[in-house]
Amino acid sequence: MRRWLWLLLLVIAVWVAVMVGRTVGEIERQAKVDEARAADVIVALGAAEYNGRPSPVLRARLNHALELWRQGYAPRIMTTGGAGGDPRYTEGIVGRDYLVQQGVPSEQIIVEEESESTVQTLIAAGEIMRRMGLKSAILVSDGYHIFRAKRIMERAGMTAYGSPRRVEAEPTWREHWLAVRQACGYLLWRAGITI
Repeated sequence: MRRWLWLLLLVIAVWVAVMVGRTVGEIERQAKVDEARAADVIVALGAAEYNGRPSPVLRARLNHALELWRQGYAPRIMTTGGAGGDPRYTEGIVGRDYLVQQGVPSEQIIVEEESESTVQTLIAAGEIMRRMGLKSAILVSDGYHIFRAKRIMERAGMTAYGSPRRVEAEPTWREHWLAVRQACGYLLWRAGITI
């Protein structure tokens, strides 16, 4: 009996490894593709902010969203992200303030500032879009994040196009590790476990 149990556990472990590996491959392929096209809104996914200023990662995402907006891909930009432990600022508000400083009229910026995770962000963004009658979005984030973000937004009933922020360097072991983390997060989300 124990032998069968060990065999079953081995089969499950191999199946999980194959699923994670396959998903990592899909994530890494998606990370290299810019699908930007005409849409109702550009959604800039949040990242850390430091005392009211965007972190380098958030600034890069916002600059990419700004570039797409200036090129006319969408009439609006949605900034996203909650407080992340900061009692005074949210990623969404910091993003909005940054874009206004860059010349985007505040009435063309939608702010989502309640979420605490990628899943919460995209569900909230989808709900905001639904209430506003918007149906399509360009999702701006880091490349490793796009695959999962698109699937969550599509599950919310929206058409989603990925547009990863620009990165100068070749992918490193860190990017591969982040892809593995995203694969695990995606597969858990598919199984109904939200992290």
